[in-house]
Amino acid sequence: MRSWGVLGGLAAALAAGVYVLWGPIAQRKRRRRGLVPGLLNLGNTCFMNSLLQGLSSCPSFIKWLEEFTAQYKTEQNQSTEHQYLSLTLLHLLRALSCQEVTEDDVLDASCLLEVLRIYRWQISSFEEQDAHELFHVLTSSLEDERDRQPRVTHLFDVHSLEQPEITQKQISCRTRGSLPPVSNRWKSQHPFHGRLTSNMVCKHCEHQSPVRYDTFDSLSLSIPAAVWGRPLTLDHCLHHFISSESVKDVVCDNCTKIQAEGSLNGQSIENQRTTFVKQLKLGKLPQCLCIHLQRLSWSNQGTPLKRHEHVQFNEFLIMDIYKYHVPVHKSSQSDLNQKNSEETKPGTKDGVAVKPSDAEQTHGTKSLIMNGACSTSFLMSSGAFSLAAFPECSSPVYLYRLMAVVVHHGDMHSGHFVTYRRSPPSSKNPLSVSNQWLWISDDTVRKASLQEVLSSSAYLLFYERVHSKVQHQRLELRAEE
Repeated sequence: MRSWGVLGGLAAALAAGVYVLWGPIAQRKRRRRGLVPGLLNLGNTCFMNSLLQGLSSCPSFIKWLEEFTAQYKTEQNQSTEHQYLSLTLLHLLRALSCQEVTEDDVLDASCLLEVLRIYRWQISSFEEQDAHELFHVLTSSLEDERDRQPRVTHLFDVHSLEQPEITQKQISCRTRGSLPPVSNRWKSQHPFHGRLTSNMVCKHCEHQSPVRYDTFDSLSLSIPAAVWGRPLTLDHCLHHFISSESVKDVVCDNCTKIQAEGSLNGQSIENQRTTFVKQLKLGKLPQCLCIHLQRLSWSNQGTPLKRHEHVQFNEFLIMDIYKYHVPVHKSSQSDLNQKNSEETKPGTKDGVAVKPSDAEQTHGTKSLIMNGACSTSFLMSSGAFSLAAFPECSSPVYLYRLMAVVVHHGDMHSGHFVTYRRSPPSSKNPLSVSNQWLWISDDTVRKASLQEVLSSSAYLLFYERVHSKVQHQRLELRAEE
């Protein structure tokens, strides 16, 4: 009997050890078909889990990470991989998009917090954090990692020196001129990188000041005041973002020059101050568009409040109206026009296409199209946008498809982040886009409908640009050239 007791004790100890190391068998079940792995909540880390699920639904971002980390694969010391944010992020996103073999239904993303600490970001998993702030931490850290790479092609980097853009003439010795160009993977920005333009025009003489460019990783949109009887839409937020404003008492050099030319006997002329109209536009639209809806507001007493209004958004979004186009009649900006020719819609005359007030009052087919309410029936199986099948779209150049939505439940002091995202494409057709949506809350994953996604109170929206058949043909021609 005593031996049986010893055996029973050993069996109990072994079972306890298995439970501690691998958890209960029910929690280690294999992932159901059509779903993606969930992420373990390490203590208020839902902000990180929701963002990772959203990023893993953007194939262009994963592809960029693969190209970005290609040089690390040649390194002999594999123990240093955990020091690179790009590699750590790539492994997580590939696993969450089912591109890496894993049978576990729950993954641990603590490695991301560890590598961010190496990058001097101290993110506590026991305090309330924001998914949008973490997004900027990741993009800025990736830019820092890219900037630490060599700026000049190494002479022993045979692969880079054999690239077509580096000819024998470029690498020959010379006394003047620039250094050999950097390899494309270090020059290219991440797919969320875009540029904003700030344009000021004098209302008196219509003189335009030089255009200023600022970079952005996400568009942070304020939610305008709701109008009774009219729903809030994403277009309302975008129009509010680029709406023009008057800036008074600004010195106009052109008005001063005109006044001086008309003066007699060389009289001294004071600087002419007029009113300028400031217009904000999108100078360069990214491949992956992240839109942040600002739900933080302040009461009259100065306390933070959360705005719970539902902002309508759609599966498809056309951004042509928000794109800045260089005026063709300005000869002084011909170089800039040539630089942005690939981003300019053919036949577009001016950046001021439609005033915000006019666009908001527009009702009918074109307004619905601008709100992204295009049917999925005109999308080809390969993801290309068929213009001929939907003539009302007026040949959009900047068409985006919704890939993920991050939602915050709760108030400004406490809450929980969840994610709606597309299911990864099947292995048989990896270039396709799945129409199956998933709802993910940390380690809980279930299927969802598109109607449920569109009715959610969005906090972050992730869109990917869809190229038309015509654009695909142009890209192929450029590649052949």
